[in-house]
Amino acid sequence: MSNLDANPAEQDCRAKADPGPVVEFYEARDVPLGGVRGVHVMRALPQRVLPTVGAWCFLDHFGPQAAPMNVNPHPHIGLQTVTWPFRGDVRHRDSVGSDVVVRPRQLNIMTAGRGIAHSEISVDAEAGTVGHGLQLWTALPAEHRNTAPHFEQHRDLPVYELPGLRALVFLGTLDTVTSPATTYSPIVGADITVNPGAAATIPLTHYHEHALMVIDGDLTAAETDVPSGPLLYLGTGRDELTLSSRTGAHVILLGGEPFREDIVMWWNFVGRTHEDIEEARDDWEKRNVERFPDIAGHTVEERIPAPPLPGIRLKPRGRAPR
Repeated sequence: MSNLDANPAEQDCRAKADPGPVVEFYEARDVPLGGVRGVHVMRALPQRVLPTVGAWCFLDHFGPQAAPMNVNPHPHIGLQTVTWPFRGDVRHRDSVGSDVVVRPRQLNIMTAGRGIAHSEISVDAEAGTVGHGLQLWTALPAEHRNTAPHFEQHRDLPVYELPGLRALVFLGTLDTVTSPATTYSPIVGADITVNPGAAATIPLTHYHEHALMVIDGDLTAAETDVPSGPLLYLGTGRDELTLSSRTGAHVILLGGEPFREDIVMWWNFVGRTHEDIEEARDDWEKRNVERFPDIAGHTVEERIPAPPLPGIRLKPRGRAPR
């Protein structure tokens, strides 16, 4: 999972005040991934005025597409990556020795900590397999951002059910249902199916912020019709949320305790200062194998080079006014 922008911009990632309950739509932007043949993603996070939802700091929606999502070795620091495919299988290999196939509705979460490298190669790409899914990151809190890197795969995720609604809880906690995956801040990520003609009310944590993305179908939430594509930000201060659909809907719920730390995001790195980013980039470019060990099955030549740093000092900037 990578941000393959050839000229990645620094992101507005200053800690934010609680907004209270809101209903705000944020359009995803079309991002061509350089180095991946004809592949585009729709990037919903970060936004200029919405850099995070809880600890969620990056959200790409890719596909459906027949072009393979082949991403060669690249580095990460200071974050967790979440691979959540709807269709298509992807082979994940990393610098801590993991070599697994990522399959739909199975959670694959990689904690970068101080540093990790990985690759993601579509399985049976030549057969024209259609790929569709999400790629997400969560920012690690300061006390955990240098933790030892590791990878987890969870094949049997817990289910939260109400009449007419079923949710796979892939990260964190929804009501009384908790994912087995390791987390480092209060958070929730859930893949929700709303049946045709159903309406169901899910409980939310009052002091958390939440957002929804409709993948397919029609949805009404917070008394608002929600189209597929944009991110619906719901703010904080909600104890519950009613979801209804006429024809059925596939929905992603993200949320968590508002992230109180200023972070600097650039390329595939989450740090706190310009120096954090510069050091990680230099370690990758100089092939510091103590921080970013080689990945079995890949040659040195396959490593994705880091883009040049911009000619300015990277820093977190404040949120634009609402």
